[in-house]
Amino acid sequence: QVQLVESGGGLVQPGGSLRLSCAASGNIFSFYAMGWYRQAPGKQRELVASVTNGGRIMHADSVKGRFTISRDNAKNTVWLQMNSLKPEDTAVYYCNAEDRFGISLYWGQGTQVTVSS
Repeated sequence: QVQLVESGGGLVQPGGSLRLSCAASGNIFSFYAMGWYRQAPGKQRELVASVTNGGRIMHADSVKGRFTISRDNAKNTVWLQMNSLKPEDTAVYYCNAEDRFGISLYWGQGTQVTVSS
């Protein structure tokens, strides 16, 4: 069993930045991909960004140019650098590990990000 623990959320003004961290209790290299999802109130959970163990990166169109996902297999950690934050980025952000079939294996507990003046 692997635990994913997110941190780094909080309240930030529009245009500000936050860096989310996801620390895994196990070897993240064993997972095909690590990703960040978010869920706003009343909305479905959506994929924000993902990175495979081969280094292939995907960012959702809504965050391209503003968010950057990265991973360090040696530290078993995945980050999401979020710049130029907008109120519509407000959501609970979740870390996720999935296999090569796109099946989610583990989820973190989530960290709240609120963008408001």
